[in-house]
Amino acid sequence: MKVYNTIYNTNLFLLTDFYELSMMQGYFYYDRNTEVVFELSFRKTPFNSGFIIFAGLQPLIEIILGLKVDKEDIEYISSLGLFKKEFLDYLKNFKFTGSIYSVEEGEIVFPKEPVLRVHAPVIQAQFLESIILNIINFQSLIATKTARIVESAKGKTILEFGLRRAQGIDGAISATRAAFIGGAAATSNVLSAKIFGIPPKGTMAHSWVMSFSSEYGSFEKFSELYPENTILLIDTYNTKSGIKNAIKIFKKLKKKGIKNFGVRIDSGDLETLSKFVRKELDSAGFKEAKIVVSNELDEFIIEQLLNRGSPIDIFGVGTKLITGHPDASLGGVYKIVAKKVGKKIIPLMKISDTPQKISLPHIKNVVRVFKENKFLLDVVCLENEKLAKYEFFYDIETDFKIKIVDNNKTEQLLRPIVKDGNLVYDFPNIYQIRENTKHNLSLLPDEYKRLINPHIYKVCITEKLKLQKEYFIKNSQKYLTK
Repeated sequence: MKVYNTIYNTNLFLLTDFYELSMMQGYFYYDRNTEVVFELSFRKTPFNSGFIIFAGLQPLIEIILGLKVDKEDIEYISSLGLFKKEFLDYLKNFKFTGSIYSVEEGEIVFPKEPVLRVHAPVIQAQFLESIILNIINFQSLIATKTARIVESAKGKTILEFGLRRAQGIDGAISATRAAFIGGAAATSNVLSAKIFGIPPKGTMAHSWVMSFSSEYGSFEKFSELYPENTILLIDTYNTKSGIKNAIKIFKKLKKKGIKNFGVRIDSGDLETLSKFVRKELDSAGFKEAKIVVSNELDEFIIEQLLNRGSPIDIFGVGTKLITGHPDASLGGVYKIVAKKVGKKIIPLMKISDTPQKISLPHIKNVVRVFKENKFLLDVVCLENEKLAKYEFFYDIETDFKIKIVDNNKTEQLLRPIVKDGNLVYDFPNIYQIRENTKHNLSLLPDEYKRLINPHIYKVCITEKLKLQKEYFIKNSQKYLTK
């Protein structure tokens, strides 16, 4: 399904930062439109987490391959008074003709390793920076947040209830997609459900209950209208009286042979109230009745509720999921790592006074090493490097030497998605991506999934890559003069 063509009626060519256009014109006028390679990586995990769920690839590729410049775009750029006619004429035929390599959606990735590569003329590769970071950073942030919440729920159902608190329209739609990839079972957002083909779910609001002359009357009318999907909100006035009215309704439904019903609690002490409600339901003979809770939930609250034996079946999570609370963004960066000079590929490297901003040179891939069918470590290597020759690698942060057995199972993570402007990858559907996430999380040892103080996963580099990095740092001064 073409996701973004469904959402927007406008061309997205101008969804870029202004400096991209400024640099593009400079590359054009100074005849520097050489072939280059850019890489996307994350500097750190969000939420002090032990992992990142990679998401957003399909909508990103759809946008890139659908980019075109229409008459109104050219007229607008021209009206800014900074762009020359020759460059504007060049833009009229803009089309992505390069290649893209990426990890798959639902893959678990870690800081400092490349997760996406763009091979293209520099004008094209530079132009893609903002849209790549916009889509991948946000969807990976929300997918990661959701995965943490799902892990904390220990098999209980998570529903995404975030539309009304999302950061704008696309903040809701894109986040719904990412949340489903991260493991949410359904969404309250009907438009997102339609676009992505995922289940819409919801119950009732307090206003429904208050619009009737009695709580019981509101429950009765709702159950008559939706007998096979009766979830009653019992805390409008008082949860203890609300459950008594709900039980009266459930007795009527059960006489009709209906067993799919439950209650929702949206306020108060969720542990105490859920235990009380469960006891009341069980005593009345309704052990099949589900208890749904909502109200400013996150992974820490859910974990605490379940650790304390709260008999909750379904969690409706809104604000703190849809906004990626408490981290407003994910710090992915997009850096040039190589360029073509004549027939040679020359490695490049960003050097900075801030160590965290120093990049790794040259075209790279990531090899995941497994031990007993669990993630052991990741190795960042040069694209054509044969790892079978190596017995050790270097920790990317400390340069500490790590020895591994060379017969471990390995998997190369970056694979071709687009070649010479053409899609060469079959996108899985969103349910398959969701299963990929679940499977990958099952391969990640538990110590990396802890909510508090997770282990730091080892990302290593090969000796060849380490030597290249040291060479660039040692010789950085020569780049300061003509």
